[in-house]
Amino acid sequence: MSVGVDDDLWSAVGDPTRRRMLDLLLADGGGTATTLSDQLPVTRQAVAKHLGVLGRVGLVHGTPAGRERRYEVDEAQLARAVAQLSAVGATWDARLRRIKRIAEAIQRDQRS
Repeated sequence: MSVGVDDDLWSAVGDPTRRRMLDLLLADGGGTATTLSDQLPVTRQAVAKHLGVLGRVGLVHGTPAGRERRYEVDEAQLARAVAQLSAVGATWDARLRRIKRIAEAIQRDQRS
């Protein structure tokens, strides 16, 4: 089965701050913009914007928690992202094996 690559999803996780936020949310079982900003070198407003990007691609979901929203990682969407990464990695592994075979054939031909 071929897994298509979701460019919006990969654009969202391409940012190191957002990847760190996902790590923190997974480690802590969720969090708010305030709790995340306490652990990151960015403002609460910046964290809220990053959470918006992650939310638009479905990697996090927020639920009201008092005056804030509590965010949790959508594990199904994260699994989808991991599957995409694995598929891309497998494709590149196959390409690199072909390149290696071609290079080895050229090297053998040059020796003969």
